[in-house]
Amino acid sequence: MSPNSLIETFSSGSRRALAKIISAVENESASAPKLLDAIYPKTGRAYRIGITGPPGAGKSSLVDELTKLLRRKQLTVGIIAVDPTSPFTGGALLGDRVRMNDIATDAGVFIRSMATRGSLGGLSQKAQEAADVLDAFGKDIVIYETVGVGQSELDIVEAADSVVVVLVPESGDSVQAMKAGLMEIADIFVMNKSDRNGASRAMSELQAILHLRPNAEWNPPVVATIASKGSGVAELWEKIAAHRAFNEQQSRLATKRKDRLEKMIRQLVARRLQQEFWNERAEALLQSSLNGSSSANISPYRIAEELMKSFQARARE
Repeated sequence: MSPNSLIETFSSGSRRALAKIISAVENESASAPKLLDAIYPKTGRAYRIGITGPPGAGKSSLVDELTKLLRRKQLTVGIIAVDPTSPFTGGALLGDRVRMNDIATDAGVFIRSMATRGSLGGLSQKAQEAADVLDAFGKDIVIYETVGVGQSELDIVEAADSVVVVLVPESGDSVQAMKAGLMEIADIFVMNKSDRNGASRAMSELQAILHLRPNAEWNPPVVATIASKGSGVAELWEKIAAHRAFNEQQSRLATKRKDRLEKMIRQLVARRLQQEFWNERAEALLQSSLNGSSSANISPYRIAEELMKSFQARARE
């Protein structure tokens, strides 16, 4: 299917075309930039929620229950579940889809698992573009669910309008979250599995830690949930809606989205430059420099300078 016909069927509401465009984005197809450029004017309506936290905190169950609530409110939902890359196939594991079977058959919900592809951040570099596709398709809410491994969650800040950090009552979870930098990125905290022993104490510890933070315009609330029973999910949505209303005051949301757009443009330019820089000539120059008789003593800065001069000469040709 040609890019033009794919865009046409996408615009008519074809879920198959939606899936194909996201696949083109994720696989870095040659047609992806043209497709993204064509649909971008339709973006900007969806509200983006990032849900993250340690492994085993019940993020998928929470996303499942939150999505059911949103569908009862007649809102359409796109879900991007960012999985660790499979060491065997390089693709995303489909565990989240298996766990979300209840909502996967709903025509108002679109779920996509994406691989991190070894990126330094937990949020796949392509997930934001996939969210743009879901936004352009007309989804009201886009939810990112990411892997919970250390600093990787920080990527969500640029990609989401509201960030929800999910914790469980196990001892030390709040401290670990603080160490991982989650305290800085969270707009809302969820204490999931709050029917477990120690939940009240964990909530108190978390609130005490939050009180130690410098004064901020928005103080992250802490919501107790039992996602497996759907308990507390309505309150979570109320807090997300309150944070959205806060964001929309004094153009905070517009400023955040402008910053996100600037970062994306810089990333696109950097990616394009990298692709154009490392052609056969640059690779050959690098290898000849490394394999030279005095390669043990040659400065990497000198090699980099020679590579830059070669690239600049190519640009002038």
